[in-house]
Amino acid sequence: MTDDSRAVVLASGGMDSATAAYEAQARGYDHLYLLHTSYGQNTEQREYECADALAESVDAADFCHVETSHLRQIGGSSLTDDEMAVAEADTDSDEIPSSYVPFRNANLLSMAVSYAEANDCGAVFIGAHSEDFSGYPDCRPAFFEAFQRVVDVGTKPETDITLVAPFVEWSKTDIAERGLELGVPYGETWSCYRSDEPACGTCDACAFRLEAFQRLGERDPIAYETRPDYTAQSS
Repeated sequence: MTDDSRAVVLASGGMDSATAAYEAQARGYDHLYLLHTSYGQNTEQREYECADALAESVDAADFCHVETSHLRQIGGSSLTDDEMAVAEADTDSDEIPSSYVPFRNANLLSMAVSYAEANDCGAVFIGAHSEDFSGYPDCRPAFFEAFQRVVDVGTKPETDITLVAPFVEWSKTDIAERGLELGVPYGETWSCYRSDEPACGTCDACAFRLEAFQRLGERDPIAYETRPDYTAQSS
């Protein structure tokens, strides 16, 4: 039977999923099963190291690292295709960015649900948030609601897995604020789309992250090549 003290957390190595892991613990999930995938993204080694560090920091019951190649082979994203450049940050754009990996979250959540069902976990946590779904169609609340129906139909009758996106209506600033309250070790997370060290500071992921810390009057603890003032740009 499903155990409501157990949860799978999709651990990308970034600050959102790290905060989701700490949030899961705060909600009473004492046994976390962290799932990290390397699919050929530009910074996969750095992301793996950060996900592994997160597993240690939350004393995870298990850390499952899955290497897949199909998303890189499929291509269509600047994160996986060497012929596509990672664009400069444009936090006000309504266009789907080149960093969108086609239907990635459906792929990752499918693995996470398999992992959860095999380990009798009662929930799957994902750190997607509102600034994600403004650009990524597979981060929208409607997507997670639809995927929950897939989980309900596609698992054993006695399986009861809840898909939890705790920050889906939150901004990056809200997440950073909550993470600081929970003591998330943000120095051991990585968001940059371009490089392993230092972070570029100018891709979309760096921009949203830096802006969140800047709005809170906090210094992001990771190293950056450059730290533009994104609060000034958006004011």
